Amino acid sequence: MTRLQKLTLAAASTTVLLFGVGGLVRGTGSGLGCTSWPKCGPDRWLPYPTVESWIEYAHRFVAVLVIVLIAWQLVEAIRRHRRRRSLLWLSVAAAPLVLMQAVLGGIVVHTDLDPAWVTVHFGFAMALVAVVVAAATEARCVLGGPASSGPGPGRRFVRLVGWTAGVTFAALVLGTYVRATGSGLAFRDWPLMDGRLVPTLGGAATSMFLHRVAAAIAALLVLYTFIRAWTRPRNRVLSALAAVALALMAAQVMIGAANVWSRLRPAAVTAHVAVSAAIWATLVALWVASRREAERAALPAGTAADARSNGKRPSLRETTAAYFQLTKPRIVLLLLITTVPAMVLAERGLPSPWLVLATLGGGAIAAGSANAINNYLDRDIDEVMRRTRRRPIPAHRIPPENALAFGYVLGAVSFFFLSIAVNVLAASLALSAIAFYVFVYTLWLKRSSVQNIVIGGAAGAVPALVGWAAVTGTVALPAWVLFAIVFVWTPPHFWALAMRYSGDYAAAGIPMLPVVRGPDETRRQILLYSLVLFGASLLLVPVARMGPIYLATAVVLGGWFVWRALRLWWRTSPAESMRLFRFSIVYLGLLFASVAADAALLA
Repeated sequence: MTRLQKLTLAAASTTVLLFGVGGLVRGTGSGLGCTSWPKCGPDRWLPYPTVESWIEYAHRFVAVLVIVLIAWQLVEAIRRHRRRRSLLWLSVAAAPLVLMQAVLGGIVVHTDLDPAWVTVHFGFAMALVAVVVAAATEARCVLGGPASSGPGPGRRFVRLVGWTAGVTFAALVLGTYVRATGSGLAFRDWPLMDGRLVPTLGGAATSMFLHRVAAAIAALLVLYTFIRAWTRPRNRVLSALAAVALALMAAQVMIGAANVWSRLRPAAVTAHVAVSAAIWATLVALWVASRREAERAALPAGTAADARSNGKRPSLRETTAAYFQLTKPRIVLLLLITTVPAMVLAERGLPSPWLVLATLGGGAIAAGSANAINNYLDRDIDEVMRRTRRRPIPAHRIPPENALAFGYVLGAVSFFFLSIAVNVLAASLALSAIAFYVFVYTLWLKRSSVQNIVIGGAAGAVPALVGWAAVTGTVALPAWVLFAIVFVWTPPHFWALAMRYSGDYAAAGIPMLPVVRGPDETRRQILLYSLVLFGASLLLVPVARMGPIYLATAVVLGGWFVWRALRLWWRTSPAESMRLFRFSIVYLGLLFASVAADAALLA
């Protein structure tokens, strides 16, 4: 490691540390621990014998250390690296910024912590962090270091990281203004605001609302950046930085909640400021590194899988149809089959038509979001399997990045629509289903465990909870029994299909039960699960006080399901497994229809 690399790394680390000490100053109310500037008091350079004075003095001491390191870095860049123009100009830019920070610190003290000047001081501090972190990252890229692995990103990824950093900057500046104006407890609940998603605005409430909105958008963008970095042909450095940014953002969300729950305890406030600096520094490093890697790889903008690869521009109708297919509408319809009966059972009658439409609409958008993101994540598998190679991404009708963005936007729309039109609990449950399907099932279990569809089936069972929560604003025991029915139904339903296409799953390297354990074990597991499903369906009778309509339907359909599983056990043909697969769809629809009929007619 060269001397300039060491200096830039030391300057970047110390500048981020300065943020942490500044957070301690803010959290402990030590901003005026030293009553003048540059001295600590009118007649002394050393701090007063108080904790607040020593904390502020420590902040100033670290600031002086930052100035020394940046000056040393500038001298080293001029002496030995004048031909490295990017490094030279970043080192030059850091010098006036750090001096401006010192001047602004004095103005903040002399104006008795005026909120506007505190915010400006923070903004320039963010700029300083960006410059020194960019210099450290640039030094690593230009002067050598561990060789990067994997292909470089496209320019769209570089722009994505830039936008993510920009929105994060806005959220952090707004947060500083909130702290400076004493508005940190404008809302004493979290994540809601006075019990609402969109509160009554005015005064302190407006600034806090804007901060939370900007922070939410920043968190979504960081998550999106992480998905893009980890699901394309992976570059080790960029993937690691994206993972660090996501981990820090997740911690920051919880620390923000702790600020509210603890009523702005110093430890929570200090951690909030310190982690904000770490997030900002990580995103700046990610942007510089991705820009350098993109230049190294010399990739064109966008993706190699161009929707116009067939030589002609698709029509609006074709494009719309492709995006519609991306949501897997048949699966969406199957998921919604469980929503309305859960609403009818919760109401013990017919709910409001508007509530039903709003819940179905929001639920359909949420399911479409999960399926679109699943299409993006499984695009390599879909190209191998005969059953899926005609889907929009492997057929090159939609660029992969566009599909991911489409799914991501649908997820955000579904959450906000359900929150406003239904209630926050229903929206949160729908969002949890998306997250579980994407991260737990698709990214983790599907490619690593034979239990993938067993555990992953929980995502498909959530619509029953959403329907119940839409009506009651709670999730009661009958809703969990409905959830359990769908959860237990999913493995035999899907394994019957997987038996038919076990060759495809084997070719794609997916450890489905027929591939790993063989057809005999799969048939045995299907039979066992059909028996458990029969029992789970009957459990709803005492729990939800179901009547004869449901009881008779559950007995007949459950017995038929077990009979179909027995036939599959005796007959090993693929045709028999597909008969069970098709019947399982009919079973779920009729069983939940009987739930609605029983609850509505016998209420």
